Amino acid sequence: MNQYYESNQAKSNLPDHDLVMRGRRTLEITGVKQVESFDNEEFLLETVMGFLAIKGQNLQMKNLDVDKGIVSIKGKIFDLVYLDEQNGEKAKGFFSKLFR
Repeated sequence: MNQYYESNQAKSNLPDHDLVMRGRRTLEITGVKQVESFDNEEFLLETVMGFLAIKGQNLQMKNLDVDKGIVSIKGKIFDLVYLDEQNGEKAKGFFSKLFR
């Protein structure tokens, strides 16, 4: 068992965070705290595991349940990236491009 998995289990008070992708056409995400921004090419979500950037084409929010922290996205998915403290420079670059 790897260290990340073990430390993650110890934080059982956090809601589950799962990603389920079907054929690069639909994506269901749990553990979403907030939808920061979205358009047809990019979503930025704050999850219990950090910020998650989703890039693609013709992206649309299919379902949003704020109380349960569930987001469903449809479209052609190209990229899923977590932006956390380890990638501080990458996160700064992403946000500066996003808010030009």
